[in-house]
This record gives sequence, structure tokens and C-alpha cells, in this order.
Amino acid sequence: MAALAHAYAPEPHDDRDPDRGRQPALSILEHLEELRTRLVRSCIAIALGAVVAFLFIDRIVAFVFAPMRAALARGGHGTTLIYTTPGEAFGLYVNIALIAGAALASPFVLFQAWRFIAPALYANEKRFAIPFVLLSSAGVAAGWMFSHYIVFPYMIAFFDTFSSPELEFRPRVADAFDLYVKMLAGMVVVFQMPTVVFFLAKMRMVTARFLARNIKYAILIIFIAAAVLTPSSDPWNQTVFAAPMIVLYVLSIGIAWLAAPRRTADLGRPT
Repeated sequence: MAALAHAYAPEPHDDRDPDRGRQPALSILEHLEELRTRLVRSCIAIALGAVVAFLFIDRIVAFVFAPMRAALARGGHGTTLIYTTPGEAFGLYVNIALIAGAALASPFVLFQAWRFIAPALYANEKRFAIPFVLLSSAGVAAGWMFSHYIVFPYMIAFFDTFSSPELEFRPRVADAFDLYVKMLAGMVVVFQMPTVVFFLAKMRMVTARFLARNIKYAILIIFIAAAVLTPSSDPWNQTVFAAPMIVLYVLSIGIAWLAAPRRTADLGRPT
């Protein structure tokens, strides 16, 4: 928000440092019009992605629920999901197509978000557009894969342990997909850690030394979060959940070191 606020005030021109100039200040109405344009373009991209996804919807639905059906099969139960209302399956197909469309369009949507905030940035800061899109997209993909192949199957396997001759675990497709989306959203947010650290380091708000010095507290917080997210009290399952977060934190230390502005580069620059 602070960066956007600076966009309303004109920046004085400095001939000694032309790369620091920003675009001319826009009015509030112009900012709203720019926001509308970016949102419309993003919605169109998501809609087009959803149309493409709907062409392969049967394969996508089978792919989404494959880990869950495998977990149910390992528990010795049937792998058929049920739905109890007439429009439930159709709604599931539409929701999956929209999510798949958003995933396909995510690089374009992230780029539109960057283009919206770009006028408030200096010229040298706009060079971060490609790292922003690449890191964010990689975080989305990695978080989705971790949730799809590890978190979601582990959750289903845990809930299946309560089955008995009197109680048979036969989940409704809407409830199962709701759990899938929640796990997916949580892991996508977690896997944005390197992206956040990259830009915090660029803004000198965090350093690699600070992250490394506090790694023991970070690991403690990560294991507490894993204990909350993990449905069982098994230490192995908690470690499986916590290990990727620790790897991301260590990776973020290296990213913070690489992204830190180098002051030595400015020492010999003429003024």
C-alpha cells in the first residue's frame, strides 16, 4: 500500500540517476480504470483456461481423486465416491474446471498483478517482474504437488482408520473435494515463502543473517504448525509435513543472500 501511495506524488527528476524515475503519477480514477482492466483480463484468461480444462474434465477429475482412491484401496474399502444431490456432481465438475483454469492462467494473472503495481515502482525495481512471475508460479506448482501427492492422501488415510464393521468410510464427493481445496490453498500459501523472502530481502526488510540466526525458532514454529495440520499424533507424519517447510526456510536463506542489494557496487559510481 505504501508503494501505491507514492504513485500519487510526482517524483522529482534527477539527471544523475535516470533509472530511478517512475511513470507519471495517475489519478484515483485512472488507478481504478487500470485495476478494472487487469481484473477483466485476468477473468478472461481464467475463463479460457476453464474452457480448455473442461475439454479434459473426466481425466482431470480422475487425476484429482486418484490419490484418495488409492488411500481408500489400501484401507481395504471401496474406491467409489458418492454424491447425494442431483447437481452435486455437475457442480464438482464446474469447480474443478475453474480451479484448473485458474492454475493454467496463473502466470498471466500474476503478470497482470505485477503490471498493476509497476507504475508505483522505480525503473530498476520493475526488473523483478520475471523473478516475481517465475517464483510465484513455481510456488503454486510445488505447493499443489505436495498437497496432491502427500497431504491429501495422508488426511484420507487417517480418516479411514476410523472405519469398522459398523462404520464404513464412504465420503461424499463434495466433502472430499472441499477438503482437497483447503489443503491445496494452505500448501500453496506455504510454498510462497521463497517469493516473499526474495522481495523482503530486496527491500532490505530481512537479511540472510537474520533468517540463519533465528532458524531454531523457525523450526520450532514449523513443527508446531505441522502438529496442528497433521491429523495424527505420529511423529513420522509430523516430520513428513514439516520437512518441506524446513527445506523452504533454508532455501529462503540462500534466496535472501542472493537477493540482498550489494552496496559495494555503488562505491565507485560518480555523483
